[in-house]
Amino acid sequence: MALHPQAGEPAAPEQLINVAELITQYFTYVPDADSPAEAVSFGTSGHRGTAANTTFTDTHIAAICQALAEYRLSEGIDGPLYIGKDTHALSEPAMITAIEVLSANGVDVVIQQADNASRGYTPTPVISRTIIRYNRGRSAHLADGIVITPSHNPPSDGGFKYNPPHGGPADGDVTSVIQKRANALIAAGNKDVKRMNVQQARAEGKFVEADFMEAYIDDLAEVVDMEAIAKAGLKLGTDPLGGAGVGYWERISEKYGLDITVVNDKVDPQFGFMRRDKDGKLRMDCSSAYAMAGLIDLKDKFDLAWGNDPDFDRHGIVCPAAGLMNPNHYLAVAINYLYSHRPDWPESLKVGKTLVSSSMIDRVTANLGRELAEMPVGFKWFVGGLSDGEIAFAGEESAGGIFLQRNGQTWATDKDGFIMCLLAAEILAVTGKDPGEHYEALTEKFGSPVYQRVDVAASLEEKVKLSAMDASVVTSDSLAGESITSVQTHAPGNNAAIGGVKVSTENGWFAARPSGTEQIYKIYAESFNGESHLQSLIKEAEELVAKIIK
Repeated sequence: MALHPQAGEPAAPEQLINVAELITQYFTYVPDADSPAEAVSFGTSGHRGTAANTTFTDTHIAAICQALAEYRLSEGIDGPLYIGKDTHALSEPAMITAIEVLSANGVDVVIQQADNASRGYTPTPVISRTIIRYNRGRSAHLADGIVITPSHNPPSDGGFKYNPPHGGPADGDVTSVIQKRANALIAAGNKDVKRMNVQQARAEGKFVEADFMEAYIDDLAEVVDMEAIAKAGLKLGTDPLGGAGVGYWERISEKYGLDITVVNDKVDPQFGFMRRDKDGKLRMDCSSAYAMAGLIDLKDKFDLAWGNDPDFDRHGIVCPAAGLMNPNHYLAVAINYLYSHRPDWPESLKVGKTLVSSSMIDRVTANLGRELAEMPVGFKWFVGGLSDGEIAFAGEESAGGIFLQRNGQTWATDKDGFIMCLLAAEILAVTGKDPGEHYEALTEKFGSPVYQRVDVAASLEEKVKLSAMDASVVTSDSLAGESITSVQTHAPGNNAAIGGVKVSTENGWFAARPSGTEQIYKIYAESFNGESHLQSLIKEAEELVAKIIK
């Protein structure tokens, strides 16, 4: 993908969304039940789309919530259902739809109160932590949750994700049931969707407001050494990128005596304060140096700085010398630090990573004497290991991570941008070196890989062809001048299909797979032999994909 000439520059007025028009489209556009492109589709992170092209509307969310209410009933899930929303324009109307349908179905809905620093927004990790906390020690009347967010996607997008009682993203067995029923409801004109007006639901006490924020903040010392950060007197900076955790950092700073400066506390559904991403679009991607350019410009004012995406399940770590760290680099540093500085963690705990994350993690894990649990893309694959005490840390290349409490208990089972950022501060406070400096030390020991991900627009038909790939598509015995050591279509950590293919050699690899959330396919590649070798890997991967989708 060519770099846009305005990448990293402020948003242009003409690219800002018309919020009123978008919300009108949400309530008035009706999907065509015969069009696969307009159907409910749960990808790796729930159902996503936009009202502007009739892929995320009141009709969709009403059907999903009716299907979810029926699923809960069939599974005997009758505890509170916590709903969180982020700051995207479509999140508020989608939450109202959800309240109206779930309330009419007798579900005990709980939402975040809006009269405190939270401003009524709830980050993804806070919903996960709230579910974990409520269900701990219970065997009946369990809680679950919904997060209404399209993550870092553009301002016009909406998203809806279900977290069952285990607290993490629902797996395919669950979402396929909900998806199938929701599409059947839509095909029948939603006539079987129960619904009551939100004003009536409020008057009858069908849903309640509570505070998820303070309890989450109170628990942070259970997972991060907040005392060490405070004692170090670090000057910290953060840009929430207008996301759901915008009000959290000040409260965290107050409670734990930290010096955290929030460089931008604006909430704007147009996200007009954003810098433009590599393709010129507005995308609140805290792993993109272009989207994060505003904070990177301020890096020398802080000992350490960070940013998060709108639902705060991702992190972007900015160091004075290294700038914005590549997510893979920080994951390797976090793993190396945590497994050396958590004495109460059992030696048996594995390291979790996605199949497309850096092989630097493999080398660090081997050096630690730990077992690697390599999974397909999607955080749902880590939930069991995090819940059962098999995995202590799980991370993915797109800047998502989670780890256990300091005592080895489960913290949450979804990605947590807060604790990944605070961990960076702990690393600096305890070791005297920031994560960027730690990564340099790792490269001196294990080599210095170069990594790249290429995103290419793809139709639904092309994505289906790619997801059906098997090992037979690779007919050569060499890749970029090296002998192929493995061709994988299933993840070694759980033998689940990766929805694509990964081809490895001694010093490099590539993986190709369709996105589960966007109309694109992705090629990932990494080389320990330098940039020229990396580009050869990408070139051969692109040639393979071209043959498959033609």
